Amino acid sequence: MQFLPFKRGIVSALALSAGLFATQVMAQGDITVALQLEPPHLDPTSAAAGAIDSVLYSNVFEGLTRFASDGAIIPGLAESWEISEDGLEYTFKLHSGVTFHDGTAMDAEDVKFSLDRARAEDSVNAQKALFADIADVTVIDPTTVKVTLSKQNGNLLFNLAWGDAVIVAPESIENIKQMPIGTGAFKFAGWVQGDKIDLVKNPDYWGTPATLDAATFKFISDPTAAFAAVMAEDVDVFAGFPAPENLPQFDADPRFQVLRGSSEGETILSTNNKMPPFDNVKVRKALAHAIDRQAIIDGAMFGLGTPIGTHFAPHNPDYVDLTGNSAYDPEMSKALLAEAGFPDGFETTLKLPPPSYARRGGEIIAAQLAQVGIKAEISNLEWAQWLEQVFKGKDYGLTIVSHTEPFDIGIYARPDYYFQYDNPDFQALMETLNGTTDPAKRSELLATAQTTISEDYVNGYLFQLAFPTVANAKVQGLWENAPTQATDLTGVSWAE
Repeated sequence: MQFLPFKRGIVSALALSAGLFATQVMAQGDITVALQLEPPHLDPTSAAAGAIDSVLYSNVFEGLTRFASDGAIIPGLAESWEISEDGLEYTFKLHSGVTFHDGTAMDAEDVKFSLDRARAEDSVNAQKALFADIADVTVIDPTTVKVTLSKQNGNLLFNLAWGDAVIVAPESIENIKQMPIGTGAFKFAGWVQGDKIDLVKNPDYWGTPATLDAATFKFISDPTAAFAAVMAEDVDVFAGFPAPENLPQFDADPRFQVLRGSSEGETILSTNNKMPPFDNVKVRKALAHAIDRQAIIDGAMFGLGTPIGTHFAPHNPDYVDLTGNSAYDPEMSKALLAEAGFPDGFETTLKLPPPSYARRGGEIIAAQLAQVGIKAEISNLEWAQWLEQVFKGKDYGLTIVSHTEPFDIGIYARPDYYFQYDNPDFQALMETLNGTTDPAKRSELLATAQTTISEDYVNGYLFQLAFPTVANAKVQGLWENAPTQATDLTGVSWAE
């Protein structure tokens, strides 16, 4: 999920020295990347904030496995692994000679620390459920670690590729939120809160070194300011460009390239399933039929986005098209509301985080809901407020958010998750899926899962978030799609 910033901070001495370093190595060894959202802090293992991964995933932090640009799971800090016949033991062989950015060795003890910390009873990892089936982590030797499961989990290698599963060290964990120390091809150099984060090349990287010498991530939340910054060439790349109406202008300008990628972002009208009247499935169904998805895609996203009818990415081969379950039908919506005891509609809240899809989409949805008698009072929240009120506090009726985590239908099996859907049958279904490795059986279970949440109208399923990137025409190696929320610069360079 996408999430945001802190107050403006003071530039650290480290950042000042990094600035001097950057001045010395100017030229095309540097790159400036703009993003719309700033991280709330810099620890990907303790926040439900995709904005952290947008800066640090792969660049600074690495896991045992990782996502490739096409979404495939490939080796990370683990060069290989073996799986026992019963599927309960995974033995990982680590790359040797890996060091953290502070010079300390990365070995099996750090893997054990990281996984034990993530799954601990007092863990604050936002995706703690990823590690629920791990029964034990055993150090065999410095480059070998064994993960023992309590039951089979066909998703384990996938789960370990998430930003929430990166390997961290006990020596640096205390200050990780302000001073992230990983093993990646770039080192953290400084953070001016409200403005930018600087990275520099890691000269001691264990793998293929980065081509770039330094990278600056600038945070520009306003779509108009984003357009101006790119046009003035103040930034070299804007990943997830927030003003799709401007893309044709960049297409026509030879200075730029436009990548129209897809993301893992299921954009939903999230519904508080335990708050009356949304605890009534007829009301949730009425809500779904009051929404004209295409009008939202056209009006808020200028045509960029793929309609969805469930919480699953359309580019996934197991996707089932269930958009027909919630086709735009305001008359049916009014009839359902009357059946549910609300012939004159009702009032609710619509709390919107900063991204353009939410703010622009929210105005359109509020107008559509008003046509069937549902009056949605809009509140525009900053990310910190949204996290506190909606995600943590569950104090909302409706909200709009894009869930950018990959393959995250499992969140519907968590009754304490912020939209509070509690269906024991669905929870059992996901348990079965986690223990299933046969591809055909998994496809069948995933179809059932998608259908269940679609027919329960848990949320209003809007569209799959597009991922447009505008960049200098000479920049090469950028990810076109976003199989996870990341801006991987490890393979990026400037054309000669």
